[in-house]
Amino acid sequence: MHKLKKFYNQQNFDIKWFLIFLIAALLLWLIGLGNLSLRDWDEGYYGTVAKDMFRTNNWLYLTYYNQPFLLKPPLMIWLITISYKLGGISEFTTRFPCAFLTALGVPLLYLVARNIFTCHLPAVLTGLVYLTLLPVVRHGRLAMLDGSINTFFIFSILCLLYSCRQSYWAIGVGIGLGLIALTKGILVIALGGIIGVFILLNNPKKFLKNPYLWGGMIVGFTPVFAWYIIQILHYGQKFIEVHFKEQNFDRLSTAVEGNKGSLWYYFIELLKYSLPWLLFLPGGIKLAWQKNQQTWAKLTLVGLILFMGIITFMGTKLPWYILPIYPFFALAVGAYLAELWQNNNQSYPKILSISLFVCSLVTLVGGVFIIFTDDNFEVMIFAIMIGTTLLLSAWNSLHNNVKFIPILVVGLYLSLGVFMLSNSWIWELNESFAVKPVATLIRENTPPGTVVYTSFDYSRTSLDFYSDRQVLAESQETLKNLAYRPSYLLLDTKTWDNFKQSESPLSQAKILGHAEEFILIKTLGNLSSK
Repeated sequence: MHKLKKFYNQQNFDIKWFLIFLIAALLLWLIGLGNLSLRDWDEGYYGTVAKDMFRTNNWLYLTYYNQPFLLKPPLMIWLITISYKLGGISEFTTRFPCAFLTALGVPLLYLVARNIFTCHLPAVLTGLVYLTLLPVVRHGRLAMLDGSINTFFIFSILCLLYSCRQSYWAIGVGIGLGLIALTKGILVIALGGIIGVFILLNNPKKFLKNPYLWGGMIVGFTPVFAWYIIQILHYGQKFIEVHFKEQNFDRLSTAVEGNKGSLWYYFIELLKYSLPWLLFLPGGIKLAWQKNQQTWAKLTLVGLILFMGIITFMGTKLPWYILPIYPFFALAVGAYLAELWQNNNQSYPKILSISLFVCSLVTLVGGVFIIFTDDNFEVMIFAIMIGTTLLLSAWNSLHNNVKFIPILVVGLYLSLGVFMLSNSWIWELNESFAVKPVATLIRENTPPGTVVYTSFDYSRTSLDFYSDRQVLAESQETLKNLAYRPSYLLLDTKTWDNFKQSESPLSQAKILGHAEEFILIKTLGNLSSK
């Protein structure tokens, strides 16, 4: 009777914290979700492909303005299209499926930690660390694949852990891995390999002899293989060349589209964006190494070492490739924070207090610098909030007061909330011209289905999304040749002035309008080519 009562108390405790984490995560991931334009590349691609699917009801063959879209599997496109069906086409509905799924990873990671730690404190702290990691929150809110991948991966690990007590939970391992494969293709090999190594270190006979594990693999991967077979039969060698070689295997050995970096690239990414929790990671890794026979330590070390090794030696380097390491990062930091909490009668390492003080000073000085050099009031408030949080945490840790941990958590959560309500959380939008005015110019002055050619340095997928036209970047020589046939051209003012001064045939084109620093023209096409 006592054991039964204890079991129900534990279940109620886990349900309570699951709901707390779910609500807290949804608030942070959904506030201000539609307040900024879609970002180029991933968001523009997925939004445009989903719009094509929304309008054509072609759910099997992905298209980008009626051209085959062979880069990624379809799961996230399907979910965005369903979001469009339910709520219309907007920034919010484009990002909602990815944001919701990423937020769901927070309570799921808490349950993972609850299953591998002997008490609830490190599990709660693990969830709080993951909840307040800037890269997880920011990338998870975007219409990208990586945040959802994290949640599917965490789900697979959770089901594997649950299967130790109830074998049928192993079905979920295959389903989770299948969802990863249907979202981002061969990434499942790396993440599945991490789970495989973890199995080998934890009673492999028990796991590998579980029929539900293999049944789950069949259930999870049948749709994956079916979709790939259908695509290969429809597109043939072209699909294999683009999807498998260019988009997957080439990224392992070469820097695709110039996205290269040193061996230290992802260590620098950790340093830039995972502070202040990064300060506690060395202690967490040391603790895991000391307790390497415990399940949580094995999982943490396997995940950190293997995944960091895989992405470090990949040829293509992109900031969001590191996201799957953060669940293991949070486990290590959560375990170390729990150790500090439970030993609060002892002095905390002075290096932590000093590091927190240094980080606070740098952040506060940065906030003051912004006041005098920039009019970005929102970023200034964010910097001051973070700096104040770090300063209070440093002061309490210096005086061996365990309150420094909740101060850090609450301060980071509130600061991130303010940042996500600002116009700065997608800072890449400042790297180029504001896309919406230019898209409106194109949409209002060109017929539907028109291809527009631009002098801009590269094609912007967000411009395609908002203009409802495909806008292709071309060389100046190509643009000159377009004067001899009816065409729509989007020229920056410098290029337009050069054409006029050189008495190019383009100077006789009809000007349709201006936006930002661009001019939209229509060539008459009644000239003879020289």
